[in-house]
Amino acid sequence: MSHQTPATRRPLTTALAEAAAMAGHAPSVHNTQPWRWRVLPEALELRLVSDRQPTATDPTGQLVMLSCGAALHHARLALAAEGWTATVHRMPDPGEPELLARLTDPQASGVDPDAMRMVQCMQVRHTDRRPVSEEPVSEENLAAIASAAAGEGAHLEILDRDQVLQLAAAASHAAEVEAEDSQLRAELDYWTSRAGGSGLPPEVLLQQPAQTTVPGRDFGRPGTLSGGPGHDRAASYGVLYGDEDDPRAWLRAGEALSAAWLFATRLGVSVVPLSGVVEVGGTRQILRQVLAGFGHPYLVLRLGIADPEHAGPPHTPRLPREQVVDTTAVDD
Repeated sequence: MSHQTPATRRPLTTALAEAAAMAGHAPSVHNTQPWRWRVLPEALELRLVSDRQPTATDPTGQLVMLSCGAALHHARLALAAEGWTATVHRMPDPGEPELLARLTDPQASGVDPDAMRMVQCMQVRHTDRRPVSEEPVSEENLAAIASAAAGEGAHLEILDRDQVLQLAAAASHAAEVEAEDSQLRAELDYWTSRAGGSGLPPEVLLQQPAQTTVPGRDFGRPGTLSGGPGHDRAASYGVLYGDEDDPRAWLRAGEALSAAWLFATRLGVSVVPLSGVVEVGGTRQILRQVLAGFGHPYLVLRLGIADPEHAGPPHTPRLPREQVVDTTAVDD
């Protein structure tokens, strides 16, 4: 993205539409991309698309709120990279629960170079489920990633060894519970066998379960991604958590997830989200005990340095722009 002076800045509606399109790079549960943007003459609206909510995995809709929060943060950064700052109204209308955010009153603020770097990170960020290398993430970088999450109002607790073992036991139990849920297995089968712009293609799923302290999700079918011989001994694990447990809090947690993940990408740190342990009520309570009851867990993150010897997986597909960005209110 080139540096733009005020004289060469693109029209506001173009910047809003581009920010909405850039938000499509955000991570989402099973790559469902459960959002739709509406571009208005001087505003941008984010709505939840409930048809793309995986209801067996996420019956309460918390993970789709997390996903939409990540998209909201991506859009905010993309606007800042274009030289605009907007006021964000989260959950602005109680009568319209699917209206998650409205960005209004855009002000020309000068291009934000830091946001421009983060937009570049959006385009390279992806989920690499292979075991990480033997090189641990430095304490300094872990603290910086946690600080990025804190800047968006959530906490990222990096777990010590004893806490990781508690997490591993809880994650194993959650996997057993979910393996016995036929609706959830059918839903995973749907999202891992789709053609088109959403879901998880075989190229991003491991051929066989990786050797790892904390088990990842069993997607019910082998992918084509080679895991290699490594083990996740050098990985770090963090729990994203916050003080509240309502939809707005989960939306904000998604913004914090985006901030942490993009900053990790900038530092060369691989991030894998592990949501199974928060999807099962009993294991989410165990996770809360791991945090000494300090907050509500939203997501577990595995942090590590990707194996530099082997090419990672491709990016997951994305829905066409016209399916996620509505510009009819501003089209000539």
